[in-house]
Amino acid sequence: MIEIKTNVKEWGNSFGIVIPKEEIVKEGIGPKDKIKVLITKEKDSLKVKDIFGTIKWKTKTEKLLREIDKEFE
Repeated sequence: MIEIKTNVKEWGNSFGIVIPKEEIVKEGIGPKDKIKVLITKEKDSLKVKDIFGTIKWKTKTEKLLREIDKEFE
């Protein structure tokens, strides 16, 4: 698996990316091979929710905090 950072370039009416040749050689990829590409936009700052996602609770946060407070009383 290759993970690289590259810039998007305009090619006519399309956009393209360049994969460095040394990475292609390392993976043993050749002409007519099919590859899968996962594209994500690089963000300026990484947040915890970007890594782990957002948790959806069935109970509201305020209610959970009140229950925890009761346990400590």
